[in-house]
Amino acid sequence: MPRVRLIVCGILMAFLFTACALNKINSAPPSDHAEQDLAKGVKNYEEGDYEAAIAMLQHALLDGLKNKTDQARAYKYLAFIHCTSGHEKKCSDAFKKAFEADPNFDLQAAEAGHPVWGPIFRNIKNILQYKNNIVPQ
Repeated sequence: MPRVRLIVCGILMAFLFTACALNKINSAPPSDHAEQDLAKGVKNYEEGDYEAAIAMLQHALLDGLKNKTDQARAYKYLAFIHCTSGHEKKCSDAFKKAFEADPNFDLQAAEAGHPVWGPIFRNIKNILQYKNNIVPQ
């Protein structure tokens, strides 16, 4: 009888340790997965696989990127893709969302000077700056 009790206790201990380990694995912050999706989306973009990039960037945003700068970055790449695909409205909307996520969002000089998305970015930035500087009377 004591031997059976010892075996049962051993099995219960193993079960508890396994349950604790699984709980630790499953309780990883959701942003970890979202950040991985963002990295994959940027890589897909850099490799020219825009369809995969859009999917991964949207997943990153839906998975809950916690960092506002990362959110703006995801929208920036979505804007780049939409602009180069001739979807100006989607491009503008993505840039607006980037500014909503991070009001200090900006492009690097080389990015801002791009002939396709540069003018759209500057237009959105100017509109938003103008709106934010209007004082209601």
